[in-house]
Amino acid sequence: MGCESCGSGGGKPAGCKSNGNCSTGGCNKLNTFDWLTTYDINDIDEFNIVEVSFKKGTHKYFYRKPERLDVSTGDMVTVDTGNGFDVGQISLSGELVKLQLKKKNISLQNSFNRIIRTATDKDLTSNDRAREVEKRTLVRARAIARSLDLDMKISDIEYQADLKKATFYFIANGRVDFRELIKQYAREFHIKVEMRQIGSRQESALVGGIGSCGRELCCSTWLTNFSSVTTSAARYQNLALNQSKLTGQCGRLKCCLNYELDMYIEALREYPSKAKYIKTKIGSAELVKTDIFKRTMYYSFTDKMGKTTILALDPQTVKKILQANRNNELPDQFEEKQFVDFSEQNIEVGFEENLTGIIELPEEKKQKKKRRGNRSNKRNKGPRKNQRNKNNRSNNGKGKQSKK
Repeated sequence: MGCESCGSGGGKPAGCKSNGNCSTGGCNKLNTFDWLTTYDINDIDEFNIVEVSFKKGTHKYFYRKPERLDVSTGDMVTVDTGNGFDVGQISLSGELVKLQLKKKNISLQNSFNRIIRTATDKDLTSNDRAREVEKRTLVRARAIARSLDLDMKISDIEYQADLKKATFYFIANGRVDFRELIKQYAREFHIKVEMRQIGSRQESALVGGIGSCGRELCCSTWLTNFSSVTTSAARYQNLALNQSKLTGQCGRLKCCLNYELDMYIEALREYPSKAKYIKTKIGSAELVKTDIFKRTMYYSFTDKMGKTTILALDPQTVKKILQANRNNELPDQFEEKQFVDFSEQNIEVGFEENLTGIIELPEEKKQKKKRRGNRSNKRNKGPRKNQRNKNNRSNNGKGKQSKK
């Protein structure tokens, strides 16, 4: 999927115009924009640690850059992983890496692996071959896990460019004894196996997809910290507790429920608390909904005749009624909020044609309900009556014979 600034070539995104490349099969998968590289500035004291992105932004690590190597943001490099080599793309370099290290609480005293060289054609070919092997391995790995009756799901597999090590990402409800599984994988694929358990939200970030909003998933594009989401966030925003609409593709509550929650909580501070019920001389009303955009509180009122109406009250009016109720006083009536009726104003709305009276909907024909129960009873009455007459005749015949 490409954004508006992407051109299309061969059915694939040709690259974003802002940074010159598309980091994923989508538009931006945990990518970063190194804005310092756009300025022609020579850094005298250059920072020798860079951020390298692997598998089109699936994960990132920090590596130490040798002084003799002249690489910058966007270059493909071959790095030493400690168990071989891998190929990635430099996503950040220079002073911005210090901010990224501070954000992730990584100390500069840590030992970082080094960059070996700029990626050659042979390295890039090996990296492409590793991406192709992952698809076949994923199918076979799931079949092996199913044959061992393990309660787990293999979500994704990531090979190193040298095809000597692979990381298997899986989700499970609890702890899984996969010692036998690792032996099977090592015997089948002839690689070093690393198992890494992830959550359902991390799985959605790895796989990616399109949300109900029509955009790429936040967890696969920019969201890295998964905060807990509860149904109280939906209640604050007066959203219907519909599970199918509130849950995302990961099966959990959508992360975007927390985006505007602070604004709702701050706005609700201006509204009266403990205003579930208010009383006047004509009766009491119960709170139904609070609309912070219209600054209106809707109450349900039932009169003496049993008729229920919805009252739209201003928050200040509700505060006055509550204050009077605390003083054991009852106002005369509810003062409803007055809305502007645009129908009374002379506002001309331009339409190409007035369709009133041109389109007529056909009347719905009401079908008569068939009473199946009554017909069955009528049908059964005849045989039952004849049976009763036969029984009576037989009893009368027996009685006459006994008298004789």
